[in-house]
Order: sequence, then C-alpha cells, then structure tokens
Amino acid sequence: MGKLKLYDTGTPREQIVKERDERYLKQSPAEKFHSLLHLISTAIAMNGGQPLKQPQGKGLIISK
Repeated sequence: MGKLKLYDTGTPREQIVKERDERYLKQSPAEKFHSLLHLISTAIAMNGGQPLKQPQGKGLIISK
C-alpha cells in the first residue's frame, strides 16, 4: 500500500493485470478500505484540494 510500481512498456498487459489482481486478493478488507481512503485523499490533492464531486444542493438524486 502506498507504493507506485512502474512497468516496462514491453511487459504484456495481461501480466500486469494478473499481478495487480493477486496483490488485491491478498489484502484484508481493512487494507482494501484504507487503500480506498488513501486513493481518495490522493485524488483530492491532485485536484488542487477540491473533491472530485461536490453536493449540488438538490437533495438525494438517483439516476441510472
């Protein structure tokens, strides 16, 4: 968690997907949750401190 792995451009995409799937499946539910929170905070930092989505003041809207 918290590590960035750079892949060689010659590495097949299927191998990258397989490695990421294995790493994800080994994580406990708590680790998955903390990874998600870390991803959200990283996204906010990269967006200049603003969340990617903000409430629109229209109440609860359910759309397909």
